Amino acid sequence: MTAKLFEPYTIKNVTFKNRIAMAPMCMYSSHDEDGLVQDWHKVHYASRAVGQVGLIILEATAVQPEGRISSKDLGIWSDEHVEGLAELARLIKSHGTVPGIQLAHAGRKATVDGDIFAPSAIPFSNDYKTPNEMTKEDIKKTVQAFQDATVRASKAGFEVMEIHGAHGYLINEFLSPVSNKRTDEYGGSAENRYRLLREVIEAVKEVWDGVLFVRVSAKDYLPEGLDVEDYVEFSKWMKDQGVDLVDVSSGAVAPARIDVYPGYQVQLAEKIKHEATIATGAVGLITRGEQAEEILQNDRADIILLARELLRDPYWPRTAAKQLGVELEAPVQYDRGW
Repeated sequence: MTAKLFEPYTIKNVTFKNRIAMAPMCMYSSHDEDGLVQDWHKVHYASRAVGQVGLIILEATAVQPEGRISSKDLGIWSDEHVEGLAELARLIKSHGTVPGIQLAHAGRKATVDGDIFAPSAIPFSNDYKTPNEMTKEDIKKTVQAFQDATVRASKAGFEVMEIHGAHGYLINEFLSPVSNKRTDEYGGSAENRYRLLREVIEAVKEVWDGVLFVRVSAKDYLPEGLDVEDYVEFSKWMKDQGVDLVDVSSGAVAPARIDVYPGYQVQLAEKIKHEATIATGAVGLITRGEQAEEILQNDRADIILLARELLRDPYWPRTAAKQLGVELEAPVQYDRGW
């Protein structure tokens, strides 16, 4: 019997050769301001594809220049970005891995020069600048930017789109009452705070009928913030809108104490999976094959997303296969070494 971690997994018309995914991680490797792909990105992502990861989701890729986490983030706000991103998608696919991309807007956590934007004019902390409260016209432009970015990502050859709704960035800021103090139709009730994400999903779906993920922070770790029960409800709405999988992380909408330990976020993915009846991805200090296999075998999530462990070990699928007693086919060039 093969390990479930190494079984193929199909969503719509896309099949991942295993259930191992590389979570988005910023590389801060573009040149200042241009957001263009550099040689580092080509080596970094292709290495994990050679390592037999089933799905690679590119780092947070900014849909607007003011929506970058840093001035060295990848961008997708102009047609100039398509060529480099297409090269990344091609390199990833050439090793049998599915290429995905995370479309992002940093909101009040942007550290770029000039104005930054958020649902309300409240800074993330004393170390961050105060954002402009978005007008309805600003919101409309941002929703359009997500749609335009989706068209570019599709042209570049990506097969999975992920909307970044986590980690205290713009969409997460609208969802949480900690950061959203608006009194119009984008603030107040859960339905109103969900409205921006609803509009972004609708805009993306107008131009994309492929695989769609949304990454969420399913717990704010603050008494006045959201908890997983709120995200079960949001996930039901996402499912109704045609989202295929919820990528479940947590925290970072505002400074908070978080006790971290191996698999500390898995219970959030498990609850959303079963109570919203939608596929989920588990992430967070998952480092061993046995740990990943337990999550899958106990039906706690559908795919396993690795972040820092794949920075340490680009060939982690091989490591996990050895731990689980599975024979993993080597790239032909590495056959003598594997």
